[in-house]
Amino acid sequence: MPRTARASAGGYCYHVLNRGNAQTQIFHEPNDYRAFLAMMAEASLRIPMRIVAYCLMPNHFHLVLWPIADGDLSRWMHWLLTKHVRRYLQYHQLTGHIWQGRFKAFPIEEDPHLLAVIRYVERNPLRAGLVERAERWPWSSLGCAGHPENPAVRLDPGPVPRGGQWAEHVNATLYETEVIRSEEDRIRLCLNRGRPYGHDQWTETTAKNLGLESSLRNRGRPRKG
Repeated sequence: MPRTARASAGGYCYHVLNRGNAQTQIFHEPNDYRAFLAMMAEASLRIPMRIVAYCLMPNHFHLVLWPIADGDLSRWMHWLLTKHVRRYLQYHQLTGHIWQGRFKAFPIEEDPHLLAVIRYVERNPLRAGLVERAERWPWSSLGCAGHPENPAVRLDPGPVPRGGQWAEHVNATLYETEVIRSEEDRIRLCLNRGRPYGHDQWTETTAKNLGLESSLRNRGRPRKG
């Protein structure tokens, strides 16, 4: 089966995901999370990267990245994951594959669609039942402010203002409605296919410009995650 097309053009915001091999746990203890955050910070010193949002979950991670130059997304992710695999295998005295494969990514329109993706990312631990409020998860861009002991990851505000009371926006029970579940299904679909996420015209134009036309074809139901 051919690989899903994946964009790496600069100037776009991207939602990036990778999972543990066979969905096994990757982050076992606070040191695992902190090491990954430190590597994110170091990667951005080596390859300029604007980190808009992130959430590290026990068996996967979500990032919202805004690369400047073409190819920076792939180079940044390659450095990060290569460095992490070496550290993980040495620290846990293991061998073999850690991640399920190449990371997944899709470009996002810089309008409320971007805010929907950031909310989706930062809401992950709440949706998974790990915390009662999203900002209590220490391994996310929303929760990092309350944990100065964690490695500092420089966050970029991104191209779309989030406005006041953002944490309440992420936690609001309104987002358990059918409308928001439909929104989250669309985001999962874009993750699985590498499909641009935005208004229809923007999606079609961006897919054409980035060589992602194949991502617009229907190929079955999205997997939850």
